[in-house]
Amino acid sequence: MNPIISSMFISNLALGTIIVAASYHWFLAWVGLELNTLAIIPMLAKQHHPRATEAATKYFIIQATASSIILLSSVINAWHTGTWDITQLTSHPTPTLLTIALAMKLGLAPMHFWLPEVMQGINTSTALIMTTWQKLPPMTLLYLTTHQLPTMVVLLLAVLSVLIGGWSAKSQTQMRKIMAYSSIAHLGWMLTALSLSQNLLLFTLFIYILMTSSMFLVLISSMSKTSKDLGQLWSTSPAITSISMITLISLGGLPPLIGFLPKWLILSELTNNHLTSMAVILALSSLLSLMFYMRLTYTTTLTISPNTTNSMMKWRFKLTKPLNMVPMITSLLTLSPLLPLISP
Repeated sequence: MNPIISSMFISNLALGTIIVAASYHWFLAWVGLELNTLAIIPMLAKQHHPRATEAATKYFIIQATASSIILLSSVINAWHTGTWDITQLTSHPTPTLLTIALAMKLGLAPMHFWLPEVMQGINTSTALIMTTWQKLPPMTLLYLTTHQLPTMVVLLLAVLSVLIGGWSAKSQTQMRKIMAYSSIAHLGWMLTALSLSQNLLLFTLFIYILMTSSMFLVLISSMSKTSKDLGQLWSTSPAITSISMITLISLGGLPPLIGFLPKWLILSELTNNHLTSMAVILALSSLLSLMFYMRLTYTTTLTISPNTTNSMMKWRFKLTKPLNMVPMITSLLTLSPLLPLISP
C-alpha cells in the first residue's frame, strides 16, 4: 500500500477514536465509530486474496450491524428522554441494546465468532491494530456509560468471554487465532473491571495493550505464523526467544510479571464486594488460558538448541528488521514492585 494512503487511513483511525472519546452526543459517537470502521476496511483487504476479502466483508457486516443497534438504542433513548446525551440512559431497553452492540463490536462471547476468522485472514501488522487500537472506541463508550449498564448482563458476558477465550485457544496452532482468543479472554477481565471501578478498567486496558503489542512485535519481527514457527525461533534470534517467553508468561498472568497485577486487583475487588463465587469462577477459568500460554512457552523456549526437534525444520530467513523491545519488556518486569502502591 502506498505510504501516503496508509498514513491517511491510520489518521482516520485516530480521528474516529478521538471523535468517540470527545463526544457526548450519540450521533457524533456513531459518526466516530463509522469513520473508524471505514478506515480499517481497506487495510484489511490490502493483500488481494480471497481470505483477506472474506475477512474485510465479515468485519464490515458485523460492525455495520453493531452500529445500527447503537443508533437504534440512541433513538429509543432520545424518544423517551428528549436528549441525545450519552450519559443519560434512562429508557429500559437502551442499556441492554447498547451493551449487546458494544460486545459485538469488541468480539465478546457469545458474539465472538467473527474475530478469530477475521484475524486469520489478515496480516500480522493489521491484526495488531485489530486487537489494540480497535478496542478503544467501544471501550470508551462503555467507560462513559458504565453506571447505566445492566450489571448482570455485563458480568455474564465477562464470564462467558473468559471461559470461551481460554477453552477455544487450546486446540489452535495459528498464532493469530490464538491471539484472537487471548483478546476475548482479556476482554472478559476488562468487563469485570468495568463493573467494579473505572480506574481499574483503564489500568487493565493499558496492561493488555502493552502485553499484546509486545507479543505481536515478536511475531512481526520473526515472521512467525504458527506455534511451530515459534518453536524454531531460537535458530534466528535467541534474544527474541527469551523476550517471547517473558511476554507469554506475562499474558498468562503469572507473578511477578505485570500481567498478574490486573487479575489480582480484579479478584481482590470482587472479594471485597462479596462476589466470592464470581472471583472463584474467573480464577478457575483463567487456568484454561494459562494452559495454552504455558504450552506456547514450552514450545518456544524449552525445546531450544542443542536439543533436537521432532518436526521438520522450516526454511527461515534471518531477521532483517530487528526490533529493540528492551523498554517494553523492562516495563513488564519493573512495574511489579509497585503492587503494594496500586492495591487498594
